[in-house]
Amino acid sequence: MTEISTALTISAKSSATLAILLAALLLPLSFTGGVVTTPAISHELQGGPLSLAWLTNGFMLTFGSGLLAAGVAADKLSYKRIFIAGLALFAVSSLLIFLTQSAFALGVYRALQGIAAAMTLAGGATALAHLHSGNAHTRVFSLLGTLFGVGLAFGPLMMGLITDGFGWRWVYLVLALIATLIALTSQLFLAAPQVRASGPVDMRGTALFSMALLAFTIALILLPQYGAISWPLLLCAVLTLLTGGEFYRHTKRAEMPVFSLTLLRQPHFAGVLLLPVATCYCYVVLLIVIPLFLMGAQGLSETQSAVTLLSLTAPMLIFPGIAAWLTRWFRAGNVAVFGLLLATLGLLGMAQAIATADITGLSIAMFVTGAGAALPWGLMDGLAVSAVSVEQAGMAAGLFNTVRVAGEGIALAVVMALLTLFNQWQLHQTLPALDASTHEAVAGWLSGSHIAEASKLLPQLTVRELVHNVQYAYQVLLYGLAAITLVCTGMIGFLLTRPTLPR
Repeated sequence: MTEISTALTISAKSSATLAILLAALLLPLSFTGGVVTTPAISHELQGGPLSLAWLTNGFMLTFGSGLLAAGVAADKLSYKRIFIAGLALFAVSSLLIFLTQSAFALGVYRALQGIAAAMTLAGGATALAHLHSGNAHTRVFSLLGTLFGVGLAFGPLMMGLITDGFGWRWVYLVLALIATLIALTSQLFLAAPQVRASGPVDMRGTALFSMALLAFTIALILLPQYGAISWPLLLCAVLTLLTGGEFYRHTKRAEMPVFSLTLLRQPHFAGVLLLPVATCYCYVVLLIVIPLFLMGAQGLSETQSAVTLLSLTAPMLIFPGIAAWLTRWFRAGNVAVFGLLLATLGLLGMAQAIATADITGLSIAMFVTGAGAALPWGLMDGLAVSAVSVEQAGMAAGLFNTVRVAGEGIALAVVMALLTLFNQWQLHQTLPALDASTHEAVAGWLSGSHIAEASKLLPQLTVRELVHNVQYAYQVLLYGLAAITLVCTGMIGFLLTRPTLPR
């Protein structure tokens, strides 16, 4: 009887682990699905540039700013409740997207999906930490990261095939069905925690940090539409300064703050914290803007653009393992720096290829970029924890993951704002007498590579001239991303040579 009970316990544990890992695969599918379906949604629902950009920005905004609060809730309330509630909200929001007839409402539902993703990831990661220990803990979290890579690599292709074959709505129906299945499995097999986390929770610090991050990211998203001197931007700036300043003062006063900013005084950890910032600008944002360029400016279908994007994403399945192998002979920090230098070289190649619409050259350059970004990708988590004392490892991991996810949302908002700005510059060179309102409207459409919509507003320019405008904007953007990556690489290389504080 004891053997049967033990077998059932092991089976339930395995089923719960499988459900959590499948949920991890679901999140990058949703992230990439928003990008792949954007042109089809634009064609059917006729949304404006801001509402269409919100399909991705809204998801990343709430995902990044809500992850810290979701993690605190998973620790204090119940990781099972947070995980299943996140999946339920994910399924409902996906179903609402499937049914919606409004581009504005769709953006709202994508923001809800981002909150659901934060709850799912935080609850799932906390559950895995309770389910496994020792070597099993290391293996399962390694598998978690691998599945994220698989989702990012093949998500665009899967979502593209569904969109081409059945329509964009079916992408979200499939996501809703998968989330429902995982939630039901987790309800059956995932055990509730016996003992919840003890000790005080820094609710005030968590709320202040999340609000500051939310206001700052919204400001970046609204910048292209409203301009720097406008009441929405000024309001967001004031909220960011007030909540950010209060968060800083709070960390000085609180006995157990959610983050201790003294971590940033440790050069080694500060260097590691720049690694996800660098990979945001040399890899993650490309997963959004390159498909938009391929589908909008080059006229590729959803599936064709996803196949082309594999040149960028496929290395993420191989090169993290190569990076781990290289650490037998080289310091992990040196491997990471070399990878970022390689990614910088790839970005420069992409800029040249996009300027001449050379898809073959673009694919080769994307492979170099993806391989370079993948080298530090698999080393970052270990470097973050090893850079601080044992007592600060948990806080360091929390801060690192928050910067990683929130940085993606901020980087995406920055890149979309830059694309709008660069398109405006080129339009001004081509048509200096163009009125300001038309100028801004056309640049907004071109930032998302919506050539047909821009052509309706500006019939005096041919489609080829508009495509050239977009190519110019992308070329300048990629040069800028290469510069950001190179600067981050130099700072990382310098900081990682500084001594680690004794543990």
